[in-house]
Order: sequence, then structure tokens, then C-alpha cells
Amino acid sequence: MKRLSVHDLKPEDLLRLTFDGAFDQQAALERELEPFLQALEKYADGWMPDVVENKRRRKYARTAIWKALEEGREDVFTSLGLYRTTWPALDMSLWLWLPPRPPELEITVNVQPLSFFAQEERCRQFVEMVRAWASHYPVSHAKAHSSDDTELAGSPNFGRDDETEYRKGFDKIYEVFWLNVFGPKLVETVGRERMLSTPAHRVEELPNGSVLLVTWPTVADFASKEARLAQARAHAHLRPDLDFDTLLRTLGERSVMLAPVEPRFYPDLASLLSRVVDFAASHERQRRIAELNAWQPPEPEEWHPADSALPSDVDDEQRALEQYSLYAEHLVALLHSEVPSVFEATPESLTDADYYFWREEFPTSRLREAIDEHGVPAIGAYLGKVLVRHLGGRWIPRRKLEEAQVLVGKRVWLPFVRARHYMRSRQALLDYSLTQLFHVAERHQARSP
Repeated sequence: MKRLSVHDLKPEDLLRLTFDGAFDQQAALERELEPFLQALEKYADGWMPDVVENKRRRKYARTAIWKALEEGREDVFTSLGLYRTTWPALDMSLWLWLPPRPPELEITVNVQPLSFFAQEERCRQFVEMVRAWASHYPVSHAKAHSSDDTELAGSPNFGRDDETEYRKGFDKIYEVFWLNVFGPKLVETVGRERMLSTPAHRVEELPNGSVLLVTWPTVADFASKEARLAQARAHAHLRPDLDFDTLLRTLGERSVMLAPVEPRFYPDLASLLSRVVDFAASHERQRRIAELNAWQPPEPEEWHPADSALPSDVDDEQRALEQYSLYAEHLVALLHSEVPSVFEATPESLTDADYYFWREEFPTSRLREAIDEHGVPAIGAYLGKVLVRHLGGRWIPRRKLEEAQVLVGKRVWLPFVRARHYMRSRQALLDYSLTQLFHVAERHQARSP
């Protein structure tokens, strides 16, 4: 029973709900959580969890809920996770803060992809679920929106202060999202009459004095001009001190930042750059694609014409070749658990190594002395090994490693020089990638008679 978590998937926008409320600590926990579970089971249209997890993973059932909460009980809180094993992906958590802490209930829901909520009826059911929760559990604030757009909004997070661990409430409305529940305190700050007259798709006063506000029928098209206009109007109404045109322009700029960009990467490095993009946070993905579309690596400079190659100056060429092989094995030993393809010494393994070093920020996350003494020789020797094995190259050993050459066609390549350039910085891992040098050498070798 493998759960499908949004954190295990390719970066993609998702619907994120955060719900901060309270519960009755005097009531039996099973009875107090009944409205939460009832609404979830009734309204989670197509994204109902089928896995309950704490210290153990169980199939979703009420009994599994109670067991997970018992497993997760600490001094002042208990928690559990809810997931799915099929598409769409779900990552959901429930936290209950126990005496002597204030009786706080926190719910977080992440459903991926956001496009799953393109249907108005599915969005309506999601809103009904939140309405049911907010009607039963006194809520300070709740919101549901695109995760990517929420990140770009940069509005204050509602939650515990890292230093004091006490809850801090909003003193005013910093942002209006697709779905909002404003607690009584915030409603009174804005003015109940003003809040209830907000121009929006749905505005409803709940029995406990909270107000539920939905700006637009569907959340998947939050970035459309019409949805942004509705969002700006609601925000300007609730914050008359803010300029409507400025709000609308800011929302439009966020939409542009999130608009899909077609990857047009430098062909030699398309596979590597796709992984670099996938490593970026989802809300930064399109900007990263645009940046890498406009970038291309410099032409490799670590070569000489074959007719100007330095002759071997070592006393024992076979021994020198064995030393290069030993250096290459050092790289295999270093990377094999994270990059299994290094055993094969193929062009693809060069790309895998490029990505590993970039992801790990290797030039700055490791000791410089160790990189220079061990890393550069291992990388250079491994690159040379791939040139020899796949392009018919031949080592020309030299006493100085940086002078060692691999003859391929009408050029000699300097793999140890390339490795030193490569390990200068994280950006240098792209500018001087092992993959790029191999492909350039491959093209020149193909043109050689």
C-alpha cells in the first residue's frame, strides 16, 4: 500500500487549504472529531484519503484514525497524516493541541494537481466541506488557493510564532484568496456590514460569527483575467485603504510569473536542465524555464589540435593508465549509491553525475581541499574514461594531471582541466558540464575522417 504524496511528485501546482480553529477538549475525542470526518467523507469528491498514517500505515477507516491519533500522542499534541494511493495525490494532516495548551485544531490539505478542481461542482463541494468544518470548530482563519500563487503573494502565515510558540492572529487582511474564512475578530476589525457586502461569488455569515467568502466559482482558473478581477475587487472592498488598480496589476504580474513557458533548452543539455527545473519550487518553475531557455553554455576550451598534442612524459605509461583508472573508481565509490549509473561509465552517467553535483551544491558544500585533492582527479579521470570507451579515445599520460590528454579524432581533450573548471562553483557545474564536453567531442569525432 504505497501512498502517493505530493512531495514525491514532479513540481506542479496544487490546491492548498490551511484551517486554524479550536475544539472542545472536554468532549470525547471521537465525538468531537465526528463533524470533521463526516464532512470529509461526504464532500471529498474524487480525492478522499485511503491511507491513515502515523507510526504505522493503515487503510482508511474510523478505527485507523483513532489508532493513529493514539500513536501520535505527545505531551501537548497529537497528529496524523491522510494520503491517497491513486491519482490525484493527497497530503493532508490533522494536528490537535492538548492541555495545558489552548485547544487548537489545525488542518492542512494539499491536493495535486490544481487542475483537478476545474469543475464548478467539485469546487462547490470543497467549499461545503470547509463550511461544515468552520461552522463546528471556532475558526480564526482559513484559506484555500493555488499553492504557487500563495507563495508569490508572500502574505503573513497564520500560525505559531517560532520564538514564543503562541498563536498570533492577523491584525488585518493582507490577502484575499479563492476561499477564505475570516474569524469573528477579523470580521469585527473590517466591519461586519462591509464584509458581508463584499463583491464576490459567495459571501456567507456562519452561525459562530465567522464569514465565508469565495471570490470565483472555480479555483483552477484563479490566474484568469476574470478571476483576478474578482479577487482584486474583493480585496479592495475589504481594504479601502488600498488602491484597486495597484492590487489588480500585482495580481496580473503574478499570473504572468506562473504562466506556462515552453522549454527550449540548449539541446546538448536538455536532459540535465529538465532536472534542474524539476528541482525548483513549483512557483519558481516557469521563471527558471525562461532563464534556462535564454542560457547556453560556453564552448569547451579544454582542448588542443591533435597536431599540437604534448607527448607522454611518464616513465611507465601502463602504470599511469592504471592510476587514472583508480581515480575514476574513486568517483564510482563516491557516487554509486546516489547515482547507480556511474558503474556503466556512459554518456548518460555523465549527465547523472552533473545533476548530482549540481543538486548537492558540491563545490560549496564540501571542503575545498578535499575537492582539489580528490574530487578533481576522480572527475577528470572518469570523464576521460567515458571519452576513451565511447569515442575510441586514447589517453596520452603526463606527469602533471592537468596536462594529461585524451586523443579523439583531430583533437586532444584535457579532462582534468575540465574537472577543475567544473568544480569552481554551482553555476560552473552547468557552464562546464561533463555532458557538454562529451557531446562536443562526439561531434568533432564524427567529422574526423
